[in-house]
Amino acid sequence: MALFTIAEPGQSTLITTPRRKRAAGIDLGTTNSLVAVANAGKAETIAGSDGSSLLPSIVHYRADDNIQVGVLSVPDESILATTSISSVKRLLGRGRKDIAYQLPYQLVDAPLGGMSCIKTAAGTVSPVQVSAEILKQLGLRAVTALGGELDGVVITVPAYFDEPQRQATRDAARLAGLNVLRLLSEPTAAAVAYGLDKRLQGTVIIYDLGGGTFDVSLMKLHNGVFEVLATGGDSALGGDDFDRAIAQWLVQQEQLKNIPVAGDYQKLLLQARSIKHGLSEKNETLACYGDWQGILDRKTYYQLVDPLIEATLKSCRRVLRDADIQIAEIAEVVMVGGATRCPRVREKVTAFFQKELLCSIDPDKVVALGAALQADVLVGNKYGEEMLLLDVIPLSLGVETMGGLMEKIIPRNTTIPASRAQEFTTFKDGQTVMTLHVLQGERELCSDCRSLAKFELTGIPSMVAGAARIRVTFQVDADGLLEVKAQEIVTGVNSAIVVKPAFGLQENEIETMLMTAYTNAAADKALRSLREKQVEADRHIEALEAALKADGDNLLDSAERIRLQQSINTLRQAAAGNDAGQIEQLTLGLNTLSVEFANRRMDMQIKTALAGHTMEELDHYIPKGVND
Repeated sequence: MALFTIAEPGQSTLITTPRRKRAAGIDLGTTNSLVAVANAGKAETIAGSDGSSLLPSIVHYRADDNIQVGVLSVPDESILATTSISSVKRLLGRGRKDIAYQLPYQLVDAPLGGMSCIKTAAGTVSPVQVSAEILKQLGLRAVTALGGELDGVVITVPAYFDEPQRQATRDAARLAGLNVLRLLSEPTAAAVAYGLDKRLQGTVIIYDLGGGTFDVSLMKLHNGVFEVLATGGDSALGGDDFDRAIAQWLVQQEQLKNIPVAGDYQKLLLQARSIKHGLSEKNETLACYGDWQGILDRKTYYQLVDPLIEATLKSCRRVLRDADIQIAEIAEVVMVGGATRCPRVREKVTAFFQKELLCSIDPDKVVALGAALQADVLVGNKYGEEMLLLDVIPLSLGVETMGGLMEKIIPRNTTIPASRAQEFTTFKDGQTVMTLHVLQGERELCSDCRSLAKFELTGIPSMVAGAARIRVTFQVDADGLLEVKAQEIVTGVNSAIVVKPAFGLQENEIETMLMTAYTNAAADKALRSLREKQVEADRHIEALEAALKADGDNLLDSAERIRLQQSINTLRQAAAGNDAGQIEQLTLGLNTLSVEFANRRMDMQIKTALAGHTMEELDHYIPKGVND
């Protein structure tokens, strides 16, 4: 029988509800960063002590170990003692050789050829450390606003960030002491902020041009489900490049032979940015540099930046082609990122999509607001229906197989989280170790794809070639991070690796990889076919030569052995060439010629196995019913 506690009116003990968990959404931007929090389905950005929600993504390192975050400028007398690091997002997950543009600070080689490091007055720091300082400040803003420690955060990343860039972002958050619930793509966060799932069914383009990165995502919205159909962009293209174009123009007007370096270049970029902002509001603006002073008008400015805008539209065309969607089928075009304030960008995008743009939410804040809404859900605070976000991976993932071929296990534009598995086998008799080479890219040859990681599976039982069964599993989580596992099915021995490469793709490398894949599709297919036939020929030659060494003298006469050896030599010579048809024909010929030898070997092995056993003993091993 259930018992109830009875109390006098007005004296009952209050029933407390569980504490609402504290979560925040963070937009770690190239130029500016923001943090936002949500409550009951409504999100707002958090301002700093200066009253602005925008935290400039700048970190000053001083010789006295004093670190300042978000300060746009420093007193002139302290410039020599301070190194200002800006646009560090572009360096996340990248090696020094990947940085093809000038920076206002000095890069140094990292240990073991890893991610680029930056020389400062306080010593050498990595982009992860710099990003962590920015994230710490954003985390403190959220803690102050919510009145306690955070239970988790959602951090946004460009949809086109590759594996190393995503992992570097997560490492920076961990260094800042933040519990990352999820890495969310910036275009998806923008769609969440606009609440498109609540009022729209159909396909949406998210055009996201920030300070240092460009993303375009094609999304399908249906009953609260966000599904990314295709994504594209450039992780090294943004408003910073508009600044550099203006800076280059200023240098030309001053008639200097070389662009200045270090602190002078930093000043030049700040001047260029000020000019850019002025041209967003006026048709012309005063431009000064050194001893030169003049006017930069919108017409000249547009000539400088049009090639950059056209590069973004090129990505838009590819995304539409990938998803087989026509421009007329697009329901909305959402503008995200501070660089979309440029009138020329909006003019060009409007003309391309032939549609009025959706830009009612501050383009600087929209990503952080969407991240906050998603963080509020993921941390466990529920308010009615939840949203389901389905992102995709930007490039195919796979492993290297014999012949230097790329075997794709998870194709590009696969919805994540995703898990795929494929079985492989050994190439040589007695092989007990297999090296797994994890790759990313669209080409057929490993040399044309990007290496992510290598690891070994050891302890494979010694068997004849092709007998072992190696199951390789790729798992991509909701953050787009990859884990690869390999297991030998018979014995259960296994090995795994979480892919954490030391540096990321070069500027425009993703674009190049995709375009070269399209351009060389036919040639790659023919080359793959050739390599597969060469590998098959080598496998047959190796197996037959091992058999001849073991039993050739006992089972073949001299004429038979000579014919087989001649056939092997002819196939080996053909396999070194480029005639796939000839290799296939000679491989079939060798197989046919060796059938009789194979039958004799099998008979001999059976006789050896039966030797010394009586019929009664053999009958004991015959299952009942066989002779019925």
